[in-house]
Amino acid sequence: MDIKFKRIVIKLSGEALAGPIGFGIDPPTVHRICEAIKEVYQTETEIAIVVGGGNFWRGRYGEGMDKATADYMGMLSTVLNALALQDMLEDMDVPVRVQTAIEMKEVAEPYIRRKAIRHLEKDRIVIFAAGTGNPFFTTDTTAALRAAEIEAEVILLAKNIDAVYDSDPKINPEAVCYSNLTYIEVINQGLKVMDTTAITLCMDNQIPIWVFGLEDPRNILRAVQGEKIGTIIDKGEEK
Repeated sequence: MDIKFKRIVIKLSGEALAGPIGFGIDPPTVHRICEAIKEVYQTETEIAIVVGGGNFWRGRYGEGMDKATADYMGMLSTVLNALALQDMLEDMDVPVRVQTAIEMKEVAEPYIRRKAIRHLEKDRIVIFAAGTGNPFFTTDTTAALRAAEIEAEVILLAKNIDAVYDSDPKINPEAVCYSNLTYIEVINQGLKVMDTTAITLCMDNQIPIWVFGLEDPRNILRAVQGEKIGTIIDKGEEK
């Protein structure tokens, strides 16, 4: 099986794990996602995963709450999701390690860059949880940061929409779908793909971002094989 990338970061939203129930963790949905990840793993691609926590908590939910406290609560929710993914993948005989940016050694390893890379080299999936360990940063930024640190070749951004559009296609039936964008175009047009910090990190480190829908989890495998799906964001062709 031909593969386009050797080492990848998959960015999953927390909402993706909630499935049709819309909150918390929906086991059948997590099972389908993990089956797709296992297919990618069997191609001998080195896989790191960053998962959000929006199915439990988002910082903006903490109205009237100290912003840092609300963000720390969000970081902890990502750990719940990471452990759920780990458990399901291990049930499929896929070796996994969870590393957290906030130390909680009873349930996961602390994040150590060199150790994470070693796990990948030993064919273990690594799930990065608890964001960057700092408030005011999103899990999108975590994905960009970790991808740069482990020298990943691409970020696969699996979302609840099949590509990047110039406006919300659910509201605007005339919305334009992009197949390719540059980092600068995303920033200048204010496209809600990732936050600006994450896009800038990817631009500075020349890490492509591949955006596609997770409605069919096997899109992850299709992206790794280089199929034309979704939207690719990179530096663009040299002029």
